[in-house]
Amino acid sequence: MTFKSLGLIPELLKAVEKQGYTTPSPIQEKTIPIILEGKDVLASAQTGTGKTAGFTLPLLQTLDRTRKQRHRPIRALILTPTRELAAQVHKNVVEYSQFLDIRSAVIFGGVNAKPQIRTIRGGIDVLVATPGRLLDLENQGALSLKRIEVLVLDEADRMLDMGFLRDIKKVISLMPTRRQNLLFSATFSKEIKKLAQGILYRPVLVEAEPENTTAVKVNQKTYRVDKGNKVEVTIKLIADGNWKQVLIFTRTKHRANRLSDKLVKAGISSAAIHGNKSQGARTKALANFKSGKIRVLVATDIAARGLDIPLLPHVINFELPNIPEDYVHRIGRTGRAGASGVAISLVDVDEVDYVKGIEKLLGEKLSSEVIEGFEPTDKPTQNKQKKTYKKKRFVRR
Repeated sequence: MTFKSLGLIPELLKAVEKQGYTTPSPIQEKTIPIILEGKDVLASAQTGTGKTAGFTLPLLQTLDRTRKQRHRPIRALILTPTRELAAQVHKNVVEYSQFLDIRSAVIFGGVNAKPQIRTIRGGIDVLVATPGRLLDLENQGALSLKRIEVLVLDEADRMLDMGFLRDIKKVISLMPTRRQNLLFSATFSKEIKKLAQGILYRPVLVEAEPENTTAVKVNQKTYRVDKGNKVEVTIKLIADGNWKQVLIFTRTKHRANRLSDKLVKAGISSAAIHGNKSQGARTKALANFKSGKIRVLVATDIAARGLDIPLLPHVINFELPNIPEDYVHRIGRTGRAGASGVAISLVDVDEVDYVKGIEKLLGEKLSSEVIEGFEPTDKPTQNKQKKTYKKKRFVRR
């Protein structure tokens, strides 16, 4: 199978070749011909499967062959949950459209809106956006969605997790009823299926991988450790393994900052990214991490999706997520594009139930090991037991 056999025009084939791609991924094989036919798509694809090209390439071809207006109204909208993902998707749009007469822009919060407004008013065909900034600019009259021909909801499940359902419905109300809709999600939850029913018209269902599975090339390990030893264990793993690039996940912004500071004090270059960081600081931290200027990036789940870090070898769950699906997204940052990777989870006694939830979701047991010299001795906290009891008692009432 080649990109040419999928029906792509020469300009797109040239752009794909320039990016170094020769063979389409399974999600690209399945989605590109369907999207070129103008059909709605409901696709399940994990991160790292090439799904962005799977919708970007046919979208650009559709716009290229249907462009009529000299003035460029926004004709395609790609909606994403986070700033980082929006920036990455737009980068792909620019790369793939370089031999076409198509203009694009990206808008998200945390930065000055005036340059974004100037670009839009200059005329664009494709807009990549986060829901909040999109609605802000629409309310200001800086953009119109009345000419949208193609809508893409990327990482739709994540948008629902982040509370964007009302914003999504508002955005849809501002667009023409007749349009092509492409919904991409890592999971097909009940909420996603309900959202799809209200948006998609006779969609073609595409599954690139089994639902809620982790990348087969990711070697998953869990280490049982006491909470107070996690920092020391993290430092030991990075130092002993001489790891050069490690993405570490924490549950809170405060913990991300503290862990990053402790790593720096231990002589391991590190930076933290999360929602309280300015967009400039987040962009700089990610750029330094990609270039190798820093060895460790400590992130909250805002970075679990959309970060394009080629050949990332190591991911550490410093704290397990309390939502099992987030575990899949976190470790999906490694083992991408055919490369192998290692995902390590540090599990304290109060996180054992999280492991059970993850195992239930994956349908497999995660092996558990103990590091010599860091054998766990903690017992479950009384506070956790009380909270659980109160919650159950409240439910019975």
